[in-house]
This record gives sequence, C-alpha cells and structure tokens, in this order.
Amino acid sequence: MTTLRTLGSSSLKVFPLSLGGNVFGWTADETQSFEVLDAYTASGGNFIDTADAYSHWIEGNKGGESETVIGDWTAARGNRSDVVIATKVGALPEYKGLSAATIKAAADASLSRLRTDYIDLYYTHFDDTTVEVGEIITALDDLVKAGKVREIAASNISPERLQASLDFSDREGLARYVAIQPHYNLVSRDTYEGALQDTAERAGLAAVPYYALAAGFLTGKYRPGTTVESARSAGAAGYLETERGPKVLAALDTVARDRGAEVATVALAWLAAQPTVAAPIASARTLDQLGGLLAVAELELTDEELRLLTDASA
Repeated sequence: MTTLRTLGSSSLKVFPLSLGGNVFGWTADETQSFEVLDAYTASGGNFIDTADAYSHWIEGNKGGESETVIGDWTAARGNRSDVVIATKVGALPEYKGLSAATIKAAADASLSRLRTDYIDLYYTHFDDTTVEVGEIITALDDLVKAGKVREIAASNISPERLQASLDFSDREGLARYVAIQPHYNLVSRDTYEGALQDTAERAGLAAVPYYALAAGFLTGKYRPGTTVESARSAGAAGYLETERGPKVLAALDTVARDRGAEVATVALAWLAAQPTVAAPIASARTLDQLGGLLAVAELELTDEELRLLTDASA
C-alpha cells in the first residue's frame, strides 16, 4: 500500500502522483476518462488535478469540460469523499483574472460542474498583477470560511508575489497557500529552481509540478527520426533540438534499463525526489499510458541515479 504524502502544512493527504485532468473532455472522451480515473483510484490514487479553463482552446469547447467529466465520474461512483480534487481559477476567458468578484463567481461555477459543495485545493491559475495580493487572499479566505474551499494554492507566480501573499495571510490571520504548482521537469528546471523553490521551501509549501513529463517528451517516445501522433507532439519534439534534451534521454535510458522501469517512471521519480515536491502531475489518455505513471509510487532512485540525471539536465 503506497504511503500518502501530506501536502505542505495542510490536512490533505495525497498519492505521490497527481492525475492530470487536462485531457478529459479533450483527447480523452468521457468513456476513456472514466476508465483512466477508475484505474488510477483502484491503484490507490486519490489526487486529481483540473482547471476551469480545461479545455476552452479546443474548437467547440468553452471550458469546464474536464471539471464536468470529473464531476460526473464522482457522482456515478459515489466516491467524492475518497478523492482530493484540485482545480484552478483565473485563466478561463469567461472568468479571467483574479479580482475578488471573479474568484468567487468562478468558484461557484466550478462547484456546479464538479457536482460538489467543496473544492479540496483551489489554485490561482496565473497570477494577476493588476490585483493586490490582499484582495486575492481575502477572496480565497472568504471561500474557505464559507466551506466552499478546503485549502488554497498558487500556480505561475513570481517569488516576490508569492512571498507577499504569504506575508499578507500571516499578518491578517487569513487562509495561507499550502502548495505551489510550478512548471518543472528534467528539461525545464530554470523556472522553479532558485528563488521560487527557496521561497516555497522556507514557507513549508508543497510543490505539485505540471508538465512533469514535458508534454510527453520524457516518456522516451520522441526520438530522432520518429513521428508521434499526439496533440502535443510539436512542443515535445522540440526538446530534441536542445542540448539538454538528448543528454537527458540518454541518462533516462540508462537508469530505466538498470531498474527495469519505463523511462516516464524514472523521469517522474527524479522529480518526486526533489526538495519540496509532493506529487508530480501527469496525465494519461489511455490505460496503456497510466501504468508507467503509477509506478513512480514504488520507484525510489539511488543517490547515484539522481546525480546522473541531475548532471545530464544541468
């Protein structure tokens, strides 16, 4: 039985892999999505990540599709209290930005789609620097006091704004961020490592990195001369053109071969071992893709293996 991890200073206990819901209602239809969600939870998984903006960028979609799939699934399975659902506010065109009114209206819309009366973890999706941190935190605190949100978190935020938000919460005795969701993986380390990671670590925040597999590149299926059928293939294949990408793949191949593991599992295990990281986020469109993700819960890399991967990705 996999040990659940406590998310920062919160009361939330989560599986060490967060299942990304960005594909639900996009590249995975409802039937496929339900299959993946069923298999994830049957394996002990309990931490599902989504956003109100998923997937408004697709023609015919308006946003909220992922939340709707997840809400329909929990309603069908009767398991709402068994899962930790994280969603986000601020990026859906209908509810753009982080004014207090927008945050509260967007939360109610998310609750309706998720068919629940509470959100376990509510992120600001992208910081809105036109709004004072005090207004943002106060609005989120109001949601917590109303019982609509259990814990709050931030994604895509600068170290300075993160610290200012934490300081405001502490000074005013209001709800405080417990987690951060940064863009972080073996081929994209620069946006998190340094000041942002230091701020999170000092404050006791848990990191839940997105793009943990670099849009699929770190699964190892993107190689010179290969073509991959995927909605995200163009972005993933671009890593082959960098100096870091091929070196990271070679190191991943070495560790995967030695450990009898999938390349994706090794990439996630490196991330899970980094300071502050509680649970990387990765999405699966099919059951075939899910196994390698779930296996991260059982794979602990040695210091030597971690060093090899860290050096390759420097």
